[in-house]
Amino acid sequence: MAGTSAAMTRSGTPSHMIAETDAELIEQGRKLFAGDWRFIWAAPSIETLPPMAGLEVAFAGRSNVGKSSLINALTGRNNLARTSHTPGRTQELIFFEGPEKAAFRLVDMPGYGYASAPKTKVASWTALIHKFLLGRATLARVYVLIDARHGIKDVDLDVLKTLDKSAVSYQVVLTKADQVKAGELETVVADTTAALATHPAAFPEVLVTSSRTGSGMPELRAAMVRLLAERRG
Repeated sequence: MAGTSAAMTRSGTPSHMIAETDAELIEQGRKLFAGDWRFIWAAPSIETLPPMAGLEVAFAGRSNVGKSSLINALTGRNNLARTSHTPGRTQELIFFEGPEKAAFRLVDMPGYGYASAPKTKVASWTALIHKFLLGRATLARVYVLIDARHGIKDVDLDVLKTLDKSAVSYQVVLTKADQVKAGELETVVADTTAALATHPAAFPEVLVTSSRTGSGMPELRAAMVRLLAERRG
């Protein structure tokens, strides 16, 4: 239409409207994670999981990829989730509850792949991860954390296949982006996006974060707000 000054996206939605929506989601995400988050449960086995309630999002990734650091950065709390430089420190499914009580939970999962623990113990954690991903009805999405310095590895692909099989929606989050040069980071994002195109349960957008600088956290919070609205709607 002649005289229209607003830029249009390919979907026909004015770009300023998208920007306003994104800003609203980011503010809602800030409020959600500024609330009182607390540890509520640790499950070393499927049999010891907490009763299902509300919606849950889980964080999966290789050992030492930065899951606990990401949860701390999301919630603005330095010690909500225990962090360690030793791979394999998290040995249970750790549940955190938000200000809405049982309405929304975060789940910190044991790292898969290398860990400084006996192989039988690592195998047990890995089995726990796969069983949880396949059988948790309240699990709304899994955020699969990938170290931006290394990209997707074979051990990550095993977990992606499990998620595809269980039809659990998942989204890849690149961590430690502050340790990668801008040009190299663009390549990692492009390669990761291309790899996900063959995985039916994967959300197409790759999120880029740094727990150290806080970059990408507003967008990740906004993604969760959008997900919760969709699932509750």
